[in-house]
Amino acid sequence: MVPPSAILALPYPTVRLLPRAKPQAIRHGFPWVYANELVLDRRTKALTPGSFAVLEDPDRRPMGVVTVNPNSKIIARMMDADPSAVIDGAWIEARLRRALAHREALYDSPFYRLVHAEADGFPGVVIDRFGDLAVVQPNAAWSEAMIDSLVAALVAVTGVGSVIKNGSGRARRLEGLEEELVVAHGTAPVAPVPVRMNGATYMADVMGGQKTGLFFDQRPNHAFAAGLGKGGTVLDVFSHVGGFGLAALAGGATSALAVDGSAPALALAEAGAEAMGRGADFQARQGDAFAQMEALAGEGARFDLVICDPPAFAPSKTALEPGLRAYERVARLAAGLVKDGGYLMLCSCSHAADLSRFRSACTRGIGRAGRSGQIIYTGFAGPDHPMLPQLAESGYLKALAFRL
Repeated sequence: MVPPSAILALPYPTVRLLPRAKPQAIRHGFPWVYANELVLDRRTKALTPGSFAVLEDPDRRPMGVVTVNPNSKIIARMMDADPSAVIDGAWIEARLRRALAHREALYDSPFYRLVHAEADGFPGVVIDRFGDLAVVQPNAAWSEAMIDSLVAALVAVTGVGSVIKNGSGRARRLEGLEEELVVAHGTAPVAPVPVRMNGATYMADVMGGQKTGLFFDQRPNHAFAAGLGKGGTVLDVFSHVGGFGLAALAGGATSALAVDGSAPALALAEAGAEAMGRGADFQARQGDAFAQMEALAGEGARFDLVICDPPAFAPSKTALEPGLRAYERVARLAAGLVKDGGYLMLCSCSHAADLSRFRSACTRGIGRAGRSGQIIYTGFAGPDHPMLPQLAESGYLKALAFRL
């Protein structure tokens, strides 16, 4: 801990926790300071969003360097526990090299999440890598202000030839940032980027798809589902670009039906199936997932494996109860489409719905479908999406597999 006498040697202006705040949470690794925990004097309110400051505890003892955004509910995010740290290009490069070393130890090919925000020491920043191309989501004000340094460091550390800045989504709006999709370095791809995972081929639209174009987080859950679907028929609901369905085909499923509301996403899924040589075994139905499941039930359709991977129905605490009801409804409709002795896999990317509540909602839904089952698997995001133990939000993804 740096004593107050060292304050003159610190690199940035100071901000201070209120007496009622709990500095031990920050000292133990919690990375956020909320607006009601910080002294909001005129000087603090005048700080430029994305600028840096040294955070002091209520006794004026420096705790580390934070990035400050007076316009955000999360007013300060911990950048470095060293109060003398300088956040510059060299600092960014060092953290990127650490993140890259972890991914290179995990994967033979450069297709993964390279930076998972706070868990990798980059508050509010997501970087997904697609071979010679990377997509950056600068969702905190500091990363927007330092985007040029961030991109330069990314190119220097990884050697990628192109970097896309995807400045869109709810997180940016909460930071007061405008939406923007631009080529930050190199050139934009002229076609979807093929990505090989678990033996399947996915087509990532990095310029027009959801998020960065592909969801790497489900990789281990795709692999588990592929084993369940071997030799059987598969229904992939909320399929996006065919995540579970294509993995199941690669694992030996006889057929896969993908359901999604997005026609462009389904077209990418079909292209992936064709690239795998399994186009004849892949079908797509575009439309509302709930309505499509009801229609399939009316047609008497049954599958050996059904997977539902919906969007975040509970993205915040205020949306928790209606979100849990939506997950229950998904489970009820999906359970009715599973053959006796077949498998049902249900997923949630809502950090507000913890595993216990999500599991309860799924179990209620299965019961209301007149079915019962065993839980045979509980999955989470892959290791390229590390979880910061002190921040529950970084462990958002849950997957449950039932044998009905």
